[in-house]
Amino acid sequence: MFVGAIVYGRGASNHLGRPYGLDQTQVAELVRVALTDHAAPVTQMIAATLRQLRAASPGLRLVVSFADTTQGHHGGIYQAGNWIYTGTTDPHTLSYVVHGREIHGRSLRHLAVARGPGETAEEFVRRTIDPHVRSITTPTLKHRYLYPLDRAMRRQLLDRARPYPTRLEVSPRA
Repeated sequence: MFVGAIVYGRGASNHLGRPYGLDQTQVAELVRVALTDHAAPVTQMIAATLRQLRAASPGLRLVVSFADTTQGHHGGIYQAGNWIYTGTTDPHTLSYVVHGREIHGRSLRHLAVARGPGETAEEFVRRTIDPHVRSITTPTLKHRYLYPLDRAMRRQLLDRARPYPTRLEVSPRA
């Protein structure tokens, strides 16, 4: 028994499966592991949810997840669950400063859903919300882990496997 949630979704990008030859209906992202009180190991709970996900989604072939080094994570729960580590994401993310607060580029685009034809999200926000909006590049190194849901997919991905990172290789944001 545990208190919390293990959440799967389509992921932040509709191209999540493209590098693996999969369309959006064949791949999911383990989006969040948020647990408080639990007696069972986290990897055991994730394994149980993966079995449920596989049974409920017969066309699903792959689950992707990320460990965010800026949060001090290295992916130990994925390593313990025998996920395939494939390296890191792009080490820099384009963010924006709006009214003195840093927001992710995706959040900026959500603010700008009513922009005019040919107008960028940044131009819309500058025109309607904050005339001083500016872009910044922030380091957001994330470790990428893959969990194939069938043997053929596992075989296809094994050549992408890299050695697991250690906790010492994590570089939390200063």
